[in-house]
Amino acid sequence: MILSETAPSPAQVRAAARATYVAFIGSGFAFASWAARIPQVRDRLHLQPSELGLVLLAIAAGSVIALPLSGPVLTRLGSRRTVAAMALLLVAGLVIAALGYLSGVLPLVVGLFLIGFANGAWDVAMNVQGARVEQHLGRSIMSRFHAGFSLGTVAGALIGAAMVALRVPVTAHLVAVAVVVAVVVPAAVRRFIPDHDTAADEAGSTGSWTAWTEPRTLLIGLFVLAFAFTEGTGNDWISVALIDGYHAPAAVGTLGFAVFLAAMTTGRWVGPGLLDRYGRVAVIRAVSILAFLGLVLFVFGPSTPVAFAGAIMWGGGTSLGFPVGMSAGADDSARAASRVSVIASIGYCAFLGGPPLIGFLGQQFTVLRALTAVAVLLALAVLITGNVKPLDRSDS
Repeated sequence: MILSETAPSPAQVRAAARATYVAFIGSGFAFASWAARIPQVRDRLHLQPSELGLVLLAIAAGSVIALPLSGPVLTRLGSRRTVAAMALLLVAGLVIAALGYLSGVLPLVVGLFLIGFANGAWDVAMNVQGARVEQHLGRSIMSRFHAGFSLGTVAGALIGAAMVALRVPVTAHLVAVAVVVAVVVPAAVRRFIPDHDTAADEAGSTGSWTAWTEPRTLLIGLFVLAFAFTEGTGNDWISVALIDGYHAPAAVGTLGFAVFLAAMTTGRWVGPGLLDRYGRVAVIRAVSILAFLGLVLFVFGPSTPVAFAGAIMWGGGTSLGFPVGMSAGADDSARAASRVSVIASIGYCAFLGGPPLIGFLGQQFTVLRALTAVAVLLALAVLITGNVKPLDRSDS
């Protein structure tokens, strides 16, 4: 129960919601801005695909280190100061990468590691704040925050494409993005509300690492991993599968990816109404079935239009798993930081292991057929969906 003497006013909660949208959009915008300029960085450094993969691994390495550490950091600093600090650290990484790639690979790797580290802790902190806002509003809006992240990535990608078309140098583009993020995000997050009630402070300080021993938290992490794998596989391989499996032109493959993203963003925007009306468990089981059917249509469909229909169902069906997992991990606000940190750490393993797994299977069975591996994790997600049921305060 939220204590009346420490509860923020409705106006403060609405302001915190707007600030949380800014944090999600800013994170997506910054990351996509860098991603949009990868080809130019690769060409400047004359990197082979395998070499580029190793360079980009620096981002993943930074995130993997940051995620388990973010729980203790959040417990000490709170989500407001954590997001502000990580935004500035990401800005530093972006500037180092933007300037460093001109002189060699090593400074680029340092910049990318800082970007990954900052992004990992930023992700956990803004999800904790999003869950807190959700609890005060009494409505399931976490998925809309994640839709904001998707919109940020789209904006970053579109502006990046325009910068490429206008031949704006990578350094000028990314430094400008860094300035925008440095000014906007820290100012916005000043509107964040406290992560938990004053009375919960003692309960939340009993140990940030104990969440790793909680069965429910670990199972939610596995649940999030399944949906992260489903989402990440679509992001990484839909275009390739359409081109190689259906012999579609490159432009059609890219359009298929855009359709998948649009369906996922739409699902995250309309999801709160469904979650509030039918509950987490029922909705997640329904969208899991939708994603499974979409995957079957995409892999085994007789034509490209059928595959596009499958991509729409796949994107819509996978849209709510990750944000609902974050909400479930933060049901008890006093332990939200440590639990969301654990869940994110487990879930992000899918983004690390998913691409090479599908690549290996694709080499053996074709990329299109390799996508059936997603069905296995979707089935697992359905089996453990009951763990995302809202947690009674008495059970925490």
